[in-house]
Amino acid sequence: MDAGADPMTPVKAAPRAASRSPLREAGASPYMPSLRTAAGSPAIKCYGDRFIPCRGTEEDRDIARYLLTEKENAATAPSPSKGAYRELLAKKMLGNRTRIFSFRNKPPPQPDSLLANDAASIHANPARKRRCIPQTPDRILDAPDLADDYRVNLLDWGCRNVLSIALGNRICLLDVSSGSISELATVHEDDGPVTSVSWAPDGRHIAVGLASSVVQLWDSTSSQLLRTLEGVHESGVGSLAWRDNKVLTSGDIYGKIVNNDMRIRNHAAQTYCGHTKEVCGLKWSGSGKQLASGGNDDLLFLWDVAMASSVGSPGRRTQWLHRLEDHLAAVRGLAWCPFQSNMLASGGGTNDRCIKFWNTNTGACLNSVNTGAQVCALLWSKNDRELLSSHGYDQNELTLWKYPAMVKMAELTGHTSRVLFMSQSPDGCTVASAAADERLCFWNVFGTSKDAVKSSHTRMFNSYNHLR
Repeated sequence: MDAGADPMTPVKAAPRAASRSPLREAGASPYMPSLRTAAGSPAIKCYGDRFIPCRGTEEDRDIARYLLTEKENAATAPSPSKGAYRELLAKKMLGNRTRIFSFRNKPPPQPDSLLANDAASIHANPARKRRCIPQTPDRILDAPDLADDYRVNLLDWGCRNVLSIALGNRICLLDVSSGSISELATVHEDDGPVTSVSWAPDGRHIAVGLASSVVQLWDSTSSQLLRTLEGVHESGVGSLAWRDNKVLTSGDIYGKIVNNDMRIRNHAAQTYCGHTKEVCGLKWSGSGKQLASGGNDDLLFLWDVAMASSVGSPGRRTQWLHRLEDHLAAVRGLAWCPFQSNMLASGGGTNDRCIKFWNTNTGACLNSVNTGAQVCALLWSKNDRELLSSHGYDQNELTLWKYPAMVKMAELTGHTSRVLFMSQSPDGCTVASAAADERLCFWNVFGTSKDAVKSSHTRMFNSYNHLR
């Protein structure tokens, strides 16, 4: 054999010696002949499944050929005893099944993931939607004198199922449970108009901000004015947010934000200074530890309650947690995520048109979605991973988004002007929206209400179609 030849190349075998033992089968294992050298040295003990011969004797090459061919052929034909054992195993242990892991029936269909990211498949297969979403409102009520102002907040739905709406100088209450509509109060012309309304968490007390820089606290059950907060703001109070039943936060058109403690006489407990123009939106996190504020200066601030300075501290400036400049227009829509405590959604005005998602611990922008229109308000679903946005120029509609894919699930039309205000029912199913077209619309957008709540909606709608 040449020194440069491939050792695996078949070589014509020389005549076999007469004393060599023939290959024979011993049970299920083929017989392996002893390998000895010409001098009669001890046999080699192990060859393994594959034998790559060295450049040695013709006998070595014969054994290699056997290990590569005849041994594999012999292994594919089991002995009768092994075949009987396999048949018995299949009958007793496997039930004559060829696969151990198998379904007796087809597996049940899997539900849609709440974290679906395949936008194309949702559009291609509308059946994946969990429910039928109405494209038009369940009912429309006239709301005369509703202000067309991006800087005010005139709609709020309390935990006792009472909706408050400000119409000019009047504060009207819609009790959805009983179907009644009443007027809480009419403010004096020198103090009005009403620029903001906000229910306390107890659902009984309601705060009312006025253009005269005054904040009033009312008892809705007795229709009595309990307290007037003065001397803190120097301009109209367009935003209100309750931290809890004791602390009310107010923001004015000069950018000043104040925590008002209702338990003490000198109610102005803390102040936040960062905005240079109107405060358009205020929202406390669910834990009450962080406050988000959006302004007409295109800025979004995140504040930590522990970092707020005292109002009486001369020269002391509150240090914000994060000052976010990513929006290109006024920031009005704010919504804290109900299933992820450190995430906030914010919406920008006409020159921005984006919904942005923030990690409030780090200040990082997690995602930005261009909606194609002015973003006026945002609401998270309480039951599903969905986000509802209301829009102004140029769409004047509500849009339901699937989070986190941010795929449009529905476009809700019913308003003819920008939809400035939105609020959510206590059960999380129904949304009320109010627009510059002086219409108040109700949408069953987040699921089916309970029968009792649904019937109370029907009673209210059958009795009234105008707020007076």
